[in-house]
Amino acid sequence: MSAGSVFGPILGLLYDVFFANIFRFLGNIALPRQDRGRVSRGFVTTLVVLLVYGLVVLFSASYSTGYAKTGDLYQYIRPQVAVAVIGLVLMYAISFVNYRALQFAHWPLYLLTILMLIWALFSESYNNAHRWIFLFGSVTVQPSEIAKFSSVLCVATYTATHYDKRSTLRHGILLPLLPLGVYMLLLALEPHHSAMVLIAAIVFTMLVCGGCGLGWMAFVVPTLLVGGWMFLTNENNTWANERMSSWGLFATDTSKLGWQMQQSVYSIASGGLTGLGLGNSRQKHQWLPESVNDFIFSVLCEELGFIGAVICMLLFALFIVQGIMIALRAPDYFGSMVAIGITAQVSWQIFFHIGTVTGATPNTGISLPFFSAGGTSLLLLLAEMGVLLSISRAGNARIARQEKAARSAQRRPVYTRRAVN
Repeated sequence: MSAGSVFGPILGLLYDVFFANIFRFLGNIALPRQDRGRVSRGFVTTLVVLLVYGLVVLFSASYSTGYAKTGDLYQYIRPQVAVAVIGLVLMYAISFVNYRALQFAHWPLYLLTILMLIWALFSESYNNAHRWIFLFGSVTVQPSEIAKFSSVLCVATYTATHYDKRSTLRHGILLPLLPLGVYMLLLALEPHHSAMVLIAAIVFTMLVCGGCGLGWMAFVVPTLLVGGWMFLTNENNTWANERMSSWGLFATDTSKLGWQMQQSVYSIASGGLTGLGLGNSRQKHQWLPESVNDFIFSVLCEELGFIGAVICMLLFALFIVQGIMIALRAPDYFGSMVAIGITAQVSWQIFFHIGTVTGATPNTGISLPFFSAGGTSLLLLLAEMGVLLSISRAGNARIARQEKAARSAQRRPVYTRRAVN
């Protein structure tokens, strides 16, 4: 057997999966004119308010850390504002992209994400983890953020393609999850267990809401939960053991992560009903580690109190409801699944972040959407909001056509009486 007969089909498959799909994506990238409906103004308003709220809180939470580390009060907020502006422009541009074309992009994005996750394993470590790719010296990219959206596309594309078979174990659960096993392995090697938990939560939310393999969930979910618990509590899993030892009733370590949790609780308790006032947090002055990212909600509670925290959570609740409405109004199953996945990503990140800072869940190290520092995360998040708006435009256009057709059907024909000679 010649080398050409072996590598020829492999190269042909690689070309079709990667390059040909990129060409197909670019050939269908424009949202059809009939689908260019209005954007959901309520959703955009909620998003902008959340973004501005987050930037204000981030500046207040970060100026002390920025000055302590670099002598620059604007070390964190300056790039975050720049990314927010660029992200909003990108979001608007993506709202005119045909979301259906993303079905062609999921394989190229999947392969690129795997390469980036492997690259991260050989990059410089930070806090004993290899989670970042360093570009041009100072630009950092976290591949796990891309893996979240790639997972959404993988599941949405497969379940939409095999829509009639989605209730089976094979096509509803096993095959949609199979490609994601590579992500889980690479994330475990980093290690980045919080991203693993988040991707698992996003994917299973999509499968349940999409009606995939529901008859098998009673067997699959307990099995995976037990397996996940055994993996996280394994004595060789140092990363997870450190977090379990500093969590709630399991707390046996009051140093390192335990210290962080104590300072978070002190910060929240100090806020009271109305807070100490914007900019007046005490814990952010080098007492609370990661106050600009994983524990930014603690600073919000300390400075703006219970009222500020409730306003933040109500805005997030409104955002989630509007995301669900976009999913329900989507013109097709694929659009619904993508909208569910993006909304689930934001929802689970909010849940785990607030759960962590209050001690309700282990210290997972998950950022708060639109609030925490992180250019890669914010830019990708706003790009995903552009995808939601694309689905929203198509859904609103379809509903407008249906309403127009209904009004036309209700109009009675007008007859004129002809004169009789």
